[in-house]
Amino acid sequence: MVVTTGTWNSVDGQLVRFEKVNGEWKQLGEPVPIVVGTKGLAWDGQVEQPASTVKREGDGRSPAGIFTIGEAFGFAPSAPDLKLPYRSLIDSIECVDDASSSSYNEIIDRRQIANPDWSSSEKMRSIDVYKEGAVVNYNDQRYPGAGSCIFLHIWNGAGHGTAGCTAMPEDKLKEVLGWLDESKKPALVQLPEPVYREFKRSWDLP
Repeated sequence: MVVTTGTWNSVDGQLVRFEKVNGEWKQLGEPVPIVVGTKGLAWDGQVEQPASTVKREGDGRSPAGIFTIGEAFGFAPSAPDLKLPYRSLIDSIECVDDASSSSYNEIIDRRQIANPDWSSSEKMRSIDVYKEGAVVNYNDQRYPGAGSCIFLHIWNGAGHGTAGCTAMPEDKLKEVLGWLDESKKPALVQLPEPVYREFKRSWDLP
C-alpha cells in the first residue's frame, strides 16, 4: 500500500494498492481517498532525518516511512474472512500511549494486567472509528515518546485529520482489509509525494 500526501503538512491524500507479479509492480483497483494526522506526516523516529520532522508522541502527525501491517481488529466477535490475525475489541482492550509505562505502544487486555502502570490509554471499544481497522507496526521497539497506537481505521471525512493514524471511508477500509494477506507480508509506504518520487527507485517502490 502506498499512501502519498501533497506535502509534509497535508492532511488529505490517497492510498494505492500494488502487488508484485513476476518482478513487476501491478496496481490493484482505484486510488482510495485517505487522511493522515491533523498536522500531516513526520519521519519514523528510527530514520536519520532532521529532528524537526521526526515523529513524536502527541504531535498530531502520522509516521512517514515503510511499515509492516500487524493484526486486524474490530467490534465484531470474529472475522473469519480476513487473512490477518484478528483481535475482537472487548471493553477491556486498551492501547497504551503513556510513554512512561512498561506497556507503552502495546494493545493489552486490562483485566490481565495485575498492576497497570499507565495514566493514559485508548479504550479502543469506545472509539467509533475503530469499528474496523488494522495495526500499523510502528515503533515496535517501543522507544518512549516516539509515538504509539498507529492504525488504519475508518475516517470522519475528507479534511478531518487523525491523531496520527491513516483513515479512509468504511467501505474502502473493508475492501483493503479483505485484500491484506499475512502470508504476503503486506507493508505500508507513507510519504509526501515529492519525497516518494525521490526515494522511489532506491527503495524499489511501485
